[in-house]
Amino acid sequence: VQLVESGGGLVQPGGSLRLSCVASGSIFSINAMGWYRQGVGNERELVATISSGGHTNYADSAKVRFSISRDNAKNTVYLQMNSLKPEDTAVYYCSASVVLTTRSTVDIWGQGTLVTVSS
Repeated sequence: VQLVESGGGLVQPGGSLRLSCVASGSIFSINAMGWYRQGVGNERELVATISSGGHTNYADSAKVRFSISRDNAKNTVYLQMNSLKPEDTAVYYCSASVVLTTRSTVDIWGQGTLVTVSS
């Protein structure tokens, strides 16, 4: 089972990006999915999470400008980021709690996608 993120890149302050993360492998179902980020010299921090039923949770820094969503049929989670600021620059990681076809549950991480906000 793996998570693959996409959608990162260079964007000017005030711009928008949409990150995607697709889970693949021997998946029975997926519980919570989420996005975390790690800037240079910082610890990894929560951005947002979403349950299988669509309940969302945001870090204070993301509540107004970011929106997390998921498509359960596609095993995909999205992060829409608007009004980006230089301090949003970080590697963004996707995470998921996956129930395998064996019915065991594993927590997995993607490899990360770099978001750089700069003029």
